Amino acid sequence: MESITHALPATPKQIAYARSLALRNRTLLPWEVQQDRRSLSAWIEAQARLKPVSDMNQLPTSRQVAFAEKLARIKRRAVPDECFRDKGLMSKWIEGNR
Repeated sequence: MESITHALPATPKQIAYARSLALRNRTLLPWEVQQDRRSLSAWIEAQARLKPVSDMNQLPTSRQVAFAEKLARIKRRAVPDECFRDKGLMSKWIEGNR
């Protein structure tokens, strides 16, 4: 005899919470995960443990900005605007202008 298991559908509350976690963590909520209550619950647990992605984490530190502005004054050139929006770009600009 075949054993047939029926997956319980995810609840609307589960899906709403999973969507909010996906937005917070800037990740996709897979369609197949949304179809089963258990798999969605496991996905929610994994996403809830993650540290939220913040735009503030990508901004350069005040020390980076101060040092870049000091270098810019010495070299008589401007720090590109995009460097003020990304920590990695600011670091590269500083390394290239030391």
